[in-house]
Amino acid sequence: MPGKYDTRERLEAILRTTDILCRVKDVDAILDAVLAGARALVNADAGTIYLLEDEQLHFSFTHNDTLFGNDDSNKHIYTSITLPVDDKSMAGYVALTGKPLVIDDAYHLPEDRSYFHNVRLDQESGYKTTSILTVPLSTSREKIVGVMQIINALDQSGNAVPFSQDDQQFINYFANHAAVVIERAQMTRELVLRSIRMAEMRDPMETGSHVNRVGAFCAEIYNHWAREQGISSEEIKKNKDLLRIASMLHDVGKVAISDAILKKPAKLSREEYETMKFHTTLGAALFRNPTSDLDAMSAEIALNHHQRWDGKGYPDGNQDCPGLTFKAVPLKGDQMSIYARITALADVYDALSSHRAYKDPWPTERVMDLLREESGHAFDPEVVESFFSIYETIEAIREKYKDRET
Repeated sequence: MPGKYDTRERLEAILRTTDILCRVKDVDAILDAVLAGARALVNADAGTIYLLEDEQLHFSFTHNDTLFGNDDSNKHIYTSITLPVDDKSMAGYVALTGKPLVIDDAYHLPEDRSYFHNVRLDQESGYKTTSILTVPLSTSREKIVGVMQIINALDQSGNAVPFSQDDQQFINYFANHAAVVIERAQMTRELVLRSIRMAEMRDPMETGSHVNRVGAFCAEIYNHWAREQGISSEEIKKNKDLLRIASMLHDVGKVAISDAILKKPAKLSREEYETMKFHTTLGAALFRNPTSDLDAMSAEIALNHHQRWDGKGYPDGNQDCPGLTFKAVPLKGDQMSIYARITALADVYDALSSHRAYKDPWPTERVMDLLREESGHAFDPEVVESFFSIYETIEAIREKYKDRET
């Protein structure tokens, strides 16, 4: 990481980063950009963002160049950690008081402090935390949406040093801008999840946990696939951002399918299955007048996430929908977009691995065997390869977005 900017460069960097943030749709993509921007401002080695939800701080994103700077698996961001909003942790203290906290040396805190540094985490990871700058992510209405913790400011030789007064001022200023964008992105995701909850009222299989998992699976599979294809990092970030949201809406067309079919606790008859197929064209019809790249990608995924690599999927030409201006036909191979190909695998994997009213989850090895067997048949072989290449991340996603206990 380069040395710190001067004052003018820092202000310009904040404006550039804020402009970029305003074009990003998904929460996780925004948190990634916020951390990257904040760390660049003060030349910091690591950082973490906690979002405030249900009066608790939820670990939501992390960077650490020393520990996993060259690791593109992203499994670390799916760790499930929560902290209470109290004075026992640095992040909790900042969320409680709304005031920034600056620590020059995490191993030598004044004895009168109620919070402490968890040395055990450093010992387990082999990382040495020294300087810590923790700031509230507070909007102009003084609503705290989370806490950002920046760790280990680095000098020109790469040694950890305390954060300067200028560092603190610029990070606070940047955090205020970032909080507004994060809140907006949370609202966008909440609107998506409300749509899903509407579908969940109709279809017990379409849960918030399921769509969060599918969205995360798709984003991370795409990230690996695109890197292997040599796609630029800017293009990857843009498409990954859109794909996470669009793939969550893959089954939105089910809201128009009869309850008798959606809630049937048994295998569908042939006629019922043919009716169920219409959820693809009905879903695409919801986005028939696209006003953004997100609308276009959502329509494409809703329409084609049941297509197969070998061309034996659906729509198969028998699912016309009045809302579409074109005939939905069977597609084969790369005739369908990479986004639909990825969502197809992610959706099947999660459905087989999860409990349903009419079935228990398949054992992991049975699911893995099926995906391998269907490589080149149901699924794009490159997508299957990317899936297995990031399987540790897949497992971390499943752990973070567990199904609710019933």
